[in-house]
Amino acid sequence: AERPRAAMAMAWRAAPRAAARLLLLGRRGIASCLDPSTGLTEDQKEFQKVALDFAAKEMAPYMAEWDEKEIFPVETMRKAAQLGFGGIYVKPDVGGSGLSRLDTSIIFEALSTGCASTTAYMSIHNMCVWMIDTFGNEEQRRRFCPSLCSMEKFASYCLTEPGSGSDAASLLTSAQRKGDTYVLNGSKAFISGGGDTDVYVVMCRTGGPGPKGISCLVLEKGMPGLSFGKKEKKVGWNSQPTRAVIFEDCTVPVGNRLGAEGQGFSIAMQGLNGGRINIASCSLGAAHASVLLAQEHLTVRKQFGEPLANNQYLQFRLAEMATRLVAARLMVRNAAQALQDGREDAAVLCSMAKLFATDECFGICNQALQMHGGYGYLKDYAVQQFVRDIRVHQILEGTNEVMRMIVARNLLQG
Repeated sequence: AERPRAAMAMAWRAAPRAAARLLLLGRRGIASCLDPSTGLTEDQKEFQKVALDFAAKEMAPYMAEWDEKEIFPVETMRKAAQLGFGGIYVKPDVGGSGLSRLDTSIIFEALSTGCASTTAYMSIHNMCVWMIDTFGNEEQRRRFCPSLCSMEKFASYCLTEPGSGSDAASLLTSAQRKGDTYVLNGSKAFISGGGDTDVYVVMCRTGGPGPKGISCLVLEKGMPGLSFGKKEKKVGWNSQPTRAVIFEDCTVPVGNRLGAEGQGFSIAMQGLNGGRINIASCSLGAAHASVLLAQEHLTVRKQFGEPLANNQYLQFRLAEMATRLVAARLMVRNAAQALQDGREDAAVLCSMAKLFATDECFGICNQALQMHGGYGYLKDYAVQQFVRDIRVHQILEGTNEVMRMIVARNLLQG
């Protein structure tokens, strides 16, 4: 029999927050207007179910511990890779799942209900493997992709530098060619997985100033001259380490270059189109979980002699949260389909979706915390971690200010 609400409320307060959330998500149905499976094919519903089950069983119970102890959950991610989540949109001949961008968005949204921080790293890893699969030659694809798709090895994306964030085309890390090698000097900042990962997809300057002077090299941990800075202390995203990546006369074989010299900036931007969809999808998952948490709290918590759910102001706010979530989800999925189809407007739609979804989903999570009152500010409650973990989504993969620039430029060109 279902436990009385008063007992449920006590259990919710006393239990570890992730385990309590798992209990909650298993107990309540999802209102049809919020159902993330609406409009999906049968195959997509199956991918989604597998990802949701994995999130509930393998991620949610440990989300708090990974955050508190700053654990990089390598073995959990390798379990996810066994389900095909290590190279979701990578070709099957090198170990990938060969799924579409829309399938990928659905999977990352589902996984993020269990831990947005860990899923966000997995999305970056997937982007790196896709770059090697798409722009690498056959030897490179077969050398790197299988062990990355299985997550035997992990990858990091290295674009941002201490002096070039939004202005990526001004990066200074240099790669001078000497015979059959490049000699790298410079550094990258804010690198997810830095120091703990095995493969680094690095954008560096092999030519003159501007985007046409940038090339893409794949480095492996242990190469002479490759080192790492201190582990950064962050507000969220604590289940993935972040460090500077430093190159001091680091020698890399020419055979590790993806594509031609000068193609690196194009590779980076094409990767980021998908990365923006991926990170927006992670925001969707966090917001979906937060709406469910708020829904449950309003029905359990009593003030002034009646449940908070009876308060019309809170009813209206919950309705607004649900509406914004569904609107963001539709926008992200539309952009994912446009990217998959190779549409001319795909890049700007990805920017619009990233801008809208990350802004709206952060607002949803933050409002869910507010609905919890003082409890929402306690680390016993999962909602505060969602707020902390997705705040950075408005900054990375291109800040939302840059997304506005991209959209405005596209509108004014016409």
